Formats: sequence, C-alpha cells, structure tokens
Amino acid sequence: MSPLPLLLPLLLLLLPLLNMEPARATLIRIPLHRVQPERRNLNLLRGWREPAEVPKLGAPSPGDKLTFVPLSNYRDVQYFGKIGLGTPPQNFTVVFDTGSSNLWVPSRRCHFFSVPCWLHHRFDPKASSSFQANGTKFAIQYGTGRVDGILSEDKLTIGGIKGASVIFGEALWEPGLVFTFAHFDGILGLGFPILSVEGVRPPMDVLVEQGLLDKPVFSFYLNRDPKEPDGGELVLGGSDPAHYIPPLTFVPVTVPAYWQIHMERVKVGPGLTLCVRGCAAILDTGTSLITGPTEEIRALHAAIGGYPLLAGEYIILCSEIPKLPAVSFLLGGVWFNLTAQDYVIQTTRNGVRLCLSGFQALDVPPPAGPFWILGDVFLGTYVAVFDRGDTKSGARVGLARARTRRAALGLGETAQAQFPG
Repeated sequence: MSPLPLLLPLLLLLLPLLNMEPARATLIRIPLHRVQPERRNLNLLRGWREPAEVPKLGAPSPGDKLTFVPLSNYRDVQYFGKIGLGTPPQNFTVVFDTGSSNLWVPSRRCHFFSVPCWLHHRFDPKASSSFQANGTKFAIQYGTGRVDGILSEDKLTIGGIKGASVIFGEALWEPGLVFTFAHFDGILGLGFPILSVEGVRPPMDVLVEQGLLDKPVFSFYLNRDPKEPDGGELVLGGSDPAHYIPPLTFVPVTVPAYWQIHMERVKVGPGLTLCVRGCAAILDTGTSLITGPTEEIRALHAAIGGYPLLAGEYIILCSEIPKLPAVSFLLGGVWFNLTAQDYVIQTTRNGVRLCLSGFQALDVPPPAGPFWILGDVFLGTYVAVFDRGDTKSGARVGLARARTRRAALGLGETAQAQFPG
C-alpha cells in the first residue's frame, strides 16, 4: 500500500503550522549603566537644552553644512551602554538615542585641541582589519554643542550581534566643554532614516536589512532606583514581558522622524488640564526630563508649588512631596500617571537633600514644534516598545507600567521576545 494516503492527513494538519510566522524570538539584550552627574557638571552642560534651528526633514546635508538635531538633551544623560566597532572590536560607551539617527564616536585622528576626544575612547582605523574608508564630511549641531568629522565603514558589535557593516561618524572636532564631562564616548541614534546626516542608514535599519535582527522593534527598560547599580536594558528585536505589567497600549507614530505621537491631554491633579485640544509629544531616550511649552510648564509648577531656577528648571520643597498631585498623560485613550515620587528627582549633594522637578520648559518653534518631550522621567516609569512597523502597518509605540527591578528579576531572565500582534 502506498504511504501517500497516510501522509495526506498529516500534511493537512501541519500546513497551518508551516504557514504561521513565529511570534517569539530570542531577545538581544544590551545592559544599560547609569551615572548620576555632579551638579557642577550639569551647569556646564546646560546649553544642550537650547533648541537649535530646526532643519527641513529629509534635506541633504553637505559635508560643510551643519545638520541640526534640536531635541536631544545630553547635559545630564544617565543611561548608556557598550558597543564595539572594528575587527577586533574596539569598545565604546554610547547613549542609545531615539531623538537622532546617526552613530558616531571619537576618532584617533581627532584635532589636537579637541579636549573631549582625549578624555574618551577613540576609534583607531589602523587597528581594525575590516575598516573601509569613506571620507565624506559630516557635522551635527546639538543645541550649543557640535560634532564635526568624517564618515567611515566598519563592523558593529552590539549585544552579541557581530558582523553588521555600518557607516558611522569618526568625530574629529568636538569644540567646547559639552562633551568633556560626558560619561559616554558617543551616540547611537535610533530615530527614523529621514533624520540621518548624509543619508546614512541608521544602525537599527542595517541590522534588519542584513538579517541580524528579526524585526525592527526595540524597547527600553530604565531602572530609576538610585540604590540599584544597573541602569536597565535596551532590548533589540522585541520586548521582555518581565520588564512591564501587561497589557501594552499602542499609540501610532504621527510623524516618522522623531518618535512623535499624539497626546490627548495632560492633567495635574483634579484642577488643571493642559494640552486641552491635544498636542504632539516626542518619546526621547536622549532627554532626561519631561519638557513642554513654557506657559504650560509654568502653570504646571504653579499647581505643584515649583520654584523657578535657571534654564527653565524648577525646584520642589522636599517636605511637600507626599502632598503633591499626580500628573497624568492621556495617550491612546489610556491615562499614564506619574506620582510625585516619579516626577521629582531627589539627590544629595554635600549632605544637603535637593529635590528638582522632572518638568522643564522648552519651546520648540514651528514647523517641528511646539511639542512635549517625554524623556527619562516618563520612560523610567513606563517601558516603551518602539515598533518601526512594515509595509502593511505603520510605526507605533507601546507603553506599559515598568516593573520594579526585583519583580523583573523574580520572573526569570530567560523570557523571550513578544512581538506586537
């Protein structure tokens, strides 16, 4: 008897399984480290807050012209991770920044008077067997800080992924003190391609295109507990349910350049409503605080008793923290609440307890602005899953309350990725 009649029922049973797309995959994990900068360093780096001229998105950037990235605030970034460039890998610490789209690190060939270069790890082309010269000039203006250099090509090592050929910037000139006191060497942008200087493919796109990452999805878990030594994780390829309390609320990206979404309203306690007619919001891992238009941030601080300092910052009386109202953001039809414990930054300097507001005034002019920036004060309380989407579905961001570090560890470290449905 032929085995064909026996195999047909089995094949019919297996056919749906063969056509199913796998919904789970191994996570690529990059540990994040956190450093609390000294207050005197914050004053020197405060200039990052000032917005630069906003470019027309998608406009080419000639080598001798600056490309402006007005959003990211690197003056007090606390979270960064490690990558490698070259063969064998040369290690660097970088800020993983959703507000820009280029990768750059200091170069061994940097200008003699570029002080930040000499205080950080520098890329040496001669030490890499896989280095390929490009030579195109690039320049980026971050607020009052600037980076000039040349583009090069080499292999990227990140979270165990090896062999991705990326074009990156070798910084030859970093004028001023902005990067001198930074705890990181360079920046790895996770924004959309339209923001990229010189049309360079962002590292995330390269990993997907070269088959080294299953999906264009990544997520951030930021540990805000100052008593804990680790700063959390960047997860590539999906999200780890151990990091958050389900379900994820997905909000569509309205402008695929920065990770920009629509925010329906902001409420401060029961008595004050901001963003009354809806407004734009940017989810930016390169910004430490939550920023908004000056008038609205001023009204917010009047409601919570904030006292103005310099550069749009406010101080809070530490004794008032238990009495302060919640600040809530309506995103995708769901309220995301921050308590005073979430939005007041408590530090101790020379034995003196200092309480700073996590909200800061920042006016971004049209056509890009005005908008709010939901930085690390928000993203430390809520895990964000950044999904670039595909040809069938657009980009979106998933949000869910972050678990405490102990709770996350209690669920085990072997969880696999969950892709948005």
